[in-house]
Amino acid sequence: MAIDLYIWPTPNGHKISIAMEEMGLDYTVHPVDIGKGDQFKPDFLKISPNNRMPAIVDPDGPGGKPISLFESGAILIYLAEKTGKFRPKDQATWYTHIQWLMWQMGGVGPMFGQAGHFMFYAPEKIEYGVERYRNEAKRLMKVANTRLGEAEFLAGDYGIADMATFPWLRLHERYGIETAEFPNVKRWIDAIAARPAVQRGLELLKDNQRKPGQQISDEERENMFGKKQFGR
Repeated sequence: MAIDLYIWPTPNGHKISIAMEEMGLDYTVHPVDIGKGDQFKPDFLKISPNNRMPAIVDPDGPGGKPISLFESGAILIYLAEKTGKFRPKDQATWYTHIQWLMWQMGGVGPMFGQAGHFMFYAPEKIEYGVERYRNEAKRLMKVANTRLGEAEFLAGDYGIADMATFPWLRLHERYGIETAEFPNVKRWIDAIAARPAVQRGLELLKDNQRKPGQQISDEERENMFGKKQFGR
């Protein structure tokens, strides 16, 4: 049975669309237009109480019973364990994959996300915020560059940590970060971007993807960052 995938074409959404394609899973797409406020609809909140996408509902979960999951890291671990794909049999190696996945979840996503907010979406230009988070994004690029000088992919072999991190780091130019400083990251980005499953994952809802420099409307700002977040 197909997995229901609730998604919008953002880096966090692309993590799961890439994983679905890499693992050869059958899925049905349910767009969650975060600019229009779809993330606050009651039916979606039953699946994702944190009013964030992506989320999934697998009608054939553990024990053959339906399961719903939110948080992209949890979804990636679930899909790897469900399919056995990109899930190393050696437990120590698996924890290395989880370690780098958590690095993305706790560092890359939040820091690049905050850099993007202060650079592109904040109603007022706050230089401290821009500098603080862009510097942290560059620091994380350096961490990745060091690691990728030791291994081909973040956990050694290609896996869920790469699927989670790639959608963010591939957008480095938007944050004024050039890969000339980070040649190992560039090699890694190019290698992942060439994978057919990754290309298919990035195509999902592509026509709805925000273009670089595209202005955000007042309605979109309210739905994505405003007081509506606290209204329920």
